[in-house]
Amino acid sequence: MAKSKPKVGIFGLTGCAGDQLQILNCEDQLIPLARQMDIVDWVMASSRNDHTCRLDIAFVEGVVATERDLESLKEIRARTKTLVALGTCAVWGGLPAMHNEIPREVLQREVYHSSPLHFLDTVEALPPTHFVPFEITLPGCPIERHEFLRVAHALLAGAMPEFHMLPVCWECKAKENLCRVVYFQEVCAGAMTRGGCGARCPSHAVACAGCRGPLEEPNYDANITMFADRGISWVEIARKMSQFSAPVWIKQGLEKEVRHERRR
Repeated sequence: MAKSKPKVGIFGLTGCAGDQLQILNCEDQLIPLARQMDIVDWVMASSRNDHTCRLDIAFVEGVVATERDLESLKEIRARTKTLVALGTCAVWGGLPAMHNEIPREVLQREVYHSSPLHFLDTVEALPPTHFVPFEITLPGCPIERHEFLRVAHALLAGAMPEFHMLPVCWECKAKENLCRVVYFQEVCAGAMTRGGCGARCPSHAVACAGCRGPLEEPNYDANITMFADRGISWVEIARKMSQFSAPVWIKQGLEKEVRHERRR
C-alpha cells in the first residue's frame, strides 16, 4: 500500500507575501517538491483549497496585526501537526512591529488622514510566535529559497532541519569582504544577526540591517565595546537591530539600555 503524501498548507497573515513568492520562485525545484506533498490550502497559488482538513505541515508568514489574523492563526495551529514560521515577520515581528509604541489612532491619522472603518479591528503588530507554539522558525526578509527547500525536504523525510547558527559576520569574513565597521565606521548588525543569507548586503557594500533577526546567544557586551571603540553608540546599534526584531528586543529589556544611553 502506497504511503499517502503529507497534507500541506501555506498561509499569509498581514505582510507583503514576499516569503510565499520566494516559494514560487523555487521554480525548477518546486514541481518535484510538490509531487511529494499534497498542497491542499494555498490561497496565493490555487483557487481550489480545503480550509478545514487536518494538515501535516503548515507554513505561516506575516504578523498578527488584526483580530482576524489571530483567529486564523489559532485555527491553523489547531489543525496542524508541524507549524513553520516563515520569514522574519512571523519569527520576530519584522517591519510591521517596528513602531508598536505609537498609538494605532496616531498611525492611522498620519498614514490615512482619517479613521477608516476597515481598520477598526487592528491590534498591536506582533509575530505569530508570540501567540502559539511553532515547531520550526525560518527567518529572512524574505526567506532564502535554499533554506526553505532544506526545511521541506527534512520534514518529508520525517526529520527536523538543522541550521548552523552562525552570524552574518562569519559569512562576510568567509567572503573576505572589508568590514563595514572596521574600515567604514558604519553601524553594521552582522555580528549579532543570524546568518544564512551569505552576507548578501555587505557583499554589495551595504551594512547589514539585521533583517534575519538576532542570534540565539549574541555577545552584546563584546559588540557594544567594539562599536564604542569606533565612536558608534549603543543607541545606534539598538535602533538598527530593532528595525526588524523590535518585539524581542523589548522583551529582553534592552530598551532600558537605550534610555540609559540617551540620558548620558
